[in-house]
Amino acid sequence: MNRTDELRALIRKHKRWDMIFGVVGLLALSVGILTLVALFVDMAVAGIPRLSGDFFTSFPSRRAAQAGILSAWVGSILVMLVTAIAAVPLGIAGAVYLEEYARKNLLTDIIEINITNLAGVPSIIYGLLALGLFVYTFGLGQSILTAGLTLALLILPIVITTTREALRSIPQHVREAAYACGASKWQVVNHHLLPYSLPGILTGVIIGLSRAIGETAPIITIGALTFIAFLPPVPFTGEPAAGAFDWLFSPFTVMPIQIFNWTSRPDPSFHQNAAAASFVLVFMTLGMNALAIWLRYRLRKNIKW
Repeated sequence: MNRTDELRALIRKHKRWDMIFGVVGLLALSVGILTLVALFVDMAVAGIPRLSGDFFTSFPSRRAAQAGILSAWVGSILVMLVTAIAAVPLGIAGAVYLEEYARKNLLTDIIEINITNLAGVPSIIYGLLALGLFVYTFGLGQSILTAGLTLALLILPIVITTTREALRSIPQHVREAAYACGASKWQVVNHHLLPYSLPGILTGVIIGLSRAIGETAPIITIGALTFIAFLPPVPFTGEPAAGAFDWLFSPFTVMPIQIFNWTSRPDPSFHQNAAAASFVLVFMTLGMNALAIWLRYRLRKNIKW
């Protein structure tokens, strides 16, 4: 066998291994997708018949047929609102500082390592931290504000990391051209880096919020209610009139806790309620991701390098 035949045999061998690896990878992907589809279909079959207007506008009840998710979905939206307001500006500002302003030294290296490690910390640890810090030390109580700040701490490393990656993806010549025109560092960040990196930042924000909306452990740790038959006070309503921010200190529940409460009961009717609530929670998450995809698409169309 000459040298050419040896090379051809070697190429055929490598192509064979490439094909085997591709088939194995496709099978592994199929197992994951089929499992997810099977679980989703089973949840949809069990839960969709329970979905109705009353299910969204009724409070939880000891009778499965009369139980709804009003307090749960309202609580989830309010907690996510506080989480986004607390985590997004702080995370973006921290990422901009670390990437564009901070000097590369031992201190910043330690900060970066800790941010990366915090992204992998179990969520229950954040719940214990919030219980000691927000509930007992600051006296915020078992409230919507405490829950929102807890989940903000949970997703803050994700927002910082994805924002830094989005800033790094911008070509260096954009910065150099702006500096050459006499722009200051803040002008470069404000007029060039942030607008160009906004699609990537939005991706990280939605990934973080999607994780936060499904978290149960930290919310249970800080004392969220499993059964609640009232809504937070609406600002400037009631007698006496509620303040603009009284709802922040109201007791609450969220969708994952309501689902957990129903699945822990032996009555199959409550399991159907849990399946319906899970179906709603999945679509809330998909809606957030769809919004992020649409915003990212619109922003990328407007970017001109």
